[in-house]
Formats: sequence, C-alpha cells, structure tokens
Amino acid sequence: MDRSISFDEIGCFMMRRVAILGAGGMGTALALLFARSVADVRIWSRDRAHAEEFARARVNLRHLPGIRVPESVLITADGEAAAAQADLIVAAVPTSFLRATMASLARELPPEVPVLSVVKGIEYGTFARPSQIIDEALGHRRIAVLSGPSHAEELARGLPASVVVSGTHEPLVDQIQSVLSHEVFRVYTSTDALGVEVAGALKNILGIAAGICDGLEFGDNAKAALLTRGLVEIARLGVELGARHETFYGLAGVGDVVTTCYSPFGRNRSVGERIGRGETLERVLGAMVNIAEGVPTTRSVHSLALKRGVDMPITAELYQILFEGKPPRSAVADLMVRNPKVECRW
Repeated sequence: MDRSISFDEIGCFMMRRVAILGAGGMGTALALLFARSVADVRIWSRDRAHAEEFARARVNLRHLPGIRVPESVLITADGEAAAAQADLIVAAVPTSFLRATMASLARELPPEVPVLSVVKGIEYGTFARPSQIIDEALGHRRIAVLSGPSHAEELARGLPASVVVSGTHEPLVDQIQSVLSHEVFRVYTSTDALGVEVAGALKNILGIAAGICDGLEFGDNAKAALLTRGLVEIARLGVELGARHETFYGLAGVGDVVTTCYSPFGRNRSVGERIGRGETLERVLGAMVNIAEGVPTTRSVHSLALKRGVDMPITAELYQILFEGKPPRSAVADLMVRNPKVECRW
C-alpha cells in the first residue's frame, strides 16, 4: 500500500527509506553513507545477474571490490521492490542511460517522492542536465543535486570528504544535508543548483585533459596552467547558462576539479593518460568497466559552446583529440601559440 510522505514540524520529510537507482561505485558508496542514519536503504541494479551476485557476496565486485555492504541494505533488480514506499529516490545512473532508466521506472516512482541526483554529465543532443532529464522523464517533482570532490572508492572506505547539495526546495536540501552529514562526511548547501550541476559535469572534461598532460609527461607546471585556465572556461559557459561565477570556485567546481585531475581513481583522468601515451579512444573505452562521463560530455559541451558563442579553447582541442584524431602534442602546441591574452583587469 502506498503511503504519503510525512513531514516534521519544520516542514522536512521524515526519511525512513531511501532507494538508490544505480549499483555502480557511487550508488554503493551512497548506500553506505545513507545507511548510517536511514534504517531502510535499497540499491537497484538494471543488471539482474550483477544484482544477484552483489546481494550474495555483499561486495560490489564489479565496481567497488573490497568494500562490504551491510545485510540491512537491500540489493535488487526489481524496480518496484526498490522504490516501494521510498521517501527519497537517489539517481546514480550514468547520463547516457539516465533518461531511459527513469522512463522505465516512472510508474514505480510516485510523483510526491523527491529525487536526489548525483549524476555528472550533459546529455548529448539535447544539452539537458541530469535534473532536467529526471524532470522530463518523471514529471515535475522536487529535485536536489549533490556534487563535489567525492570519489566512491574513498567515500566507501570512510575517508573524510566534503560535498555540496543544492535545489529549489529548501526543506529537501536541508534534510539531505542533515541525514548525510556525520564525522567524516561534511555536506554544505548552495542556492545555485544550476551551477552545482554544470560544474559537476564540466569538470570531467578537465579530467581527461589533465590525464593527457600526465600521459605526455608534461609536468606540474603545464598541468597547473591547464586546470587554472580550464576552470576559467567552464565557469564562462556556466555563467552563460545562468549559473553564478563563484560556484565554480567552491566544492562543486575547483574542489571536484582537483580530485578529478589528480586522483588515481579518476576514470576521466585515466582515459586521458592512456590517450596521451598513444592509445586510441576506442581501445581505452573498450577496456573499461565503468563509464567515463567526460567523453560524451566533451562532445555535448563543445557543440553547446559553439551554439552559444562561448570561447572554450581547451574543450575545443580536446574534442579534436577525442573525435577527430588530432595528435595530443599538436593540440597542446596550438593552445600555446594562440594570440596573447590578458588574464584579468582590476
């Protein structure tokens, strides 16, 4: 039987059951975080064989080996069982599969149930952000977004991390902050949901570019310059789309950029590093279990920047490397000999 979501005296819903859609590394790590304060946490996997193996072993061998998930967390491939009477739906599905996944589960997700998106990408062709995809697939509902430097491998091990959550419904944002915050996981809030979401997607572009720098062995100076100027251009597009400039210099922006571009866990950085060493994109992607969101995001953002007339030279060169076969060294050389620019005027 369906039940209505209950609210406490300050208008926040009481979070008793959380359904996480997506059994990748982040979905699993979030299940562990929510399980600290929510009695009933459920993980849904679209792959029945994976769900059965995960449930039996209590370890996500495919995406997060070595981390045990407590028996209290239900793992299932049954969407109806996962979402039944949930107080919060967490979307942890790659952008490329998000629309189809949400559409397939729409009947199991009542309209009064809010959604927290941890998806970082831009849909190719539509330029839609994950929150927009969710809204279009499920109908209008309360949606929050969570982003920041948060590799699943470290979250699952209980290492300290800080992230930011944002949305237009303040009680939902406050409740998510309250439920997830504890001694090794600090959650900030923001009123710039668009900026938080855009920053989380675009930083993956810089992750690939940073990896190419590593693969070419260009050193720390080149990588620092790349990240600094890259942050400038993703902020430029974000502001064009309606985000606030300062958001890109917070956890969702520079914080996530640093983690993505330096961590050995960074999938996007690893893709770039292998390309910098001479491998083709097809070979790199063919050997991966997880999805590197930066690859389709680069395609989408390059097209969007051209459409909006936003200058994004690093993204443009990366697009040519990934999709037009341009040698990485030639792309770097072309960036270095561009017309001289003024960094800032006071």
